[in-house]
Amino acid sequence: MKKVLSVPFIPGLKDQPLEKACELLEEKAARQSVECVNWPEQFPYKPITIFDIARSETALYIKYFVRGNCLLALNSEDNSPVWQDSCVEFFVQVPGETEYYNFEFNCIGTALASKRQSREICTHFSQEKMARIGRYASAGHKPFQEMQGIFAWELLVSIPFDLIGVNPESLPEKLYANFYKCADNSSLPHYLSWSPIETENPDFHRPEFFGEIYFR
Repeated sequence: MKKVLSVPFIPGLKDQPLEKACELLEEKAARQSVECVNWPEQFPYKPITIFDIARSETALYIKYFVRGNCLLALNSEDNSPVWQDSCVEFFVQVPGETEYYNFEFNCIGTALASKRQSREICTHFSQEKMARIGRYASAGHKPFQEMQGIFAWELLVSIPFDLIGVNPESLPEKLYANFYKCADNSSLPHYLSWSPIETENPDFHRPEFFGEIYFR
């Protein structure tokens, strides 16, 4: 069953530095878990993954919390293959559109973002657009080889509505979206989703399985 959530508006959120915005989201955002293990025989590992989501007048804010074994962050340049690292993702589609947007972040805040027709056909965001995506990473911003142990980390991102083709002064009733946790090159590779995906093999690029997020 596809997931549904309601995204609250938090007054004053846009005026806060991201580190302070974390506290507001902790108190007032909607909280959900990324806990669907869609391919348990191939990839059973399930790190704890939670996200808080809210909006300001102009942007969507998502704060991820992850706790699990292993931590990897080799990619430090935007639009590099961050899905290979300890990574969280947000895919979104405007109702009525055939294209969708993917935003992928490793644990040090390196991002990949693009507008897509499919996994294979896409246009990556320019450096100017990438610079508008706000990021605050509790793990810092320096790349590192995989570390073994138990780690907890947070990542807060702010995505301006206009980057996903939405007029912030006239928000649609809802968007289609999914939230993911992965780490392709980790010693414990995994592929978790918020809304379940019914495919034989891991594939996040499936808008037909996106859930729904409504705006308050």
